[in-house]
Amino acid sequence: MTPRHPIVNELHPDRHVLIAGPTASGKSALALEIAERQGGTIVNADALQVWSCWRVLTARPPAGDEDRAPHALYGHVAPGRAYSVGAWLAEVAALKDMVTDSGGGRLIVVGGTGLYLNALSRGLAVIPPTPPEIRAEGDRLSREPGGLEQMIEALDLSTRTRIDLQNPVRVQRAWEVLSTTGRGIAAWQAETPPPLIDPGAAHLLVLDPDRDWLAERIARRFHLMLRQGALDEVRAILPIWNPDALWAKAISAPELVAHLQGHIDLDEAIGRAIIATRQYAKAQRTFFRGRMRDWRRIEISD
Repeated sequence: MTPRHPIVNELHPDRHVLIAGPTASGKSALALEIAERQGGTIVNADALQVWSCWRVLTARPPAGDEDRAPHALYGHVAPGRAYSVGAWLAEVAALKDMVTDSGGGRLIVVGGTGLYLNALSRGLAVIPPTPPEIRAEGDRLSREPGGLEQMIEALDLSTRTRIDLQNPVRVQRAWEVLSTTGRGIAAWQAETPPPLIDPGAAHLLVLDPDRDWLAERIARRFHLMLRQGALDEVRAILPIWNPDALWAKAISAPELVAHLQGHIDLDEAIGRAIIATRQYAKAQRTFFRGRMRDWRRIEISD
């Protein structure tokens, strides 16, 4: 059988594989093909697919795919539980030890969260957790006019030159670290330990789809999600909906919530959700270009 992705023939079966790419680019399909052809455990590296409340809306692998190869770290975190890149990295470390102790095997880590994949292949600074009161203050500032600028102004110069100041999540995180520890996040990152997976001994792949192809695929996939029950999935979490929660950051969830709460009609919600997904994909691509320049690009146009 001819592989859908010729790159599979070039991968060494004893090496771990890390697969990045924008949403809807076909990452999960590639990971599944690698696992079926060469073996390995598929590990989620998508910060939205960890939440138990989302399956359809975050395009988690369907049950049929999970039956075809081992999958890990999908839908295992309940809303309300604290979760972070550090918690995810610790879980990957445990999986890595498990496959090693079992006498072999490899991890096929796949997702669109660049922060997770960077932490895995470059190491992660161990930063003390943010107290709830500082997190609440950061959430308040992020919602207020001028709050983002206020947080940026408070940051140390080294941190301001390193983070994406256009990304409110990154700015708030840096502000919280400084407020909690009295040290800038750049100083903590300078003490980063060695990576869990040596990038020189792994395959690092970034899917790079044609923009028009991806835009069409995003729209088509969202309509498929609706047919598969995405609206019912969102309706089920309305009693606990909290727009500030990490799990509520699922792309298109706010738009569908707005529809279910009677603020906009379904057609407008669909249009807004598709636009939000395309914007998210653009942000992902920007991150990959800037932070994963040494990863192998896999162009996709059909």
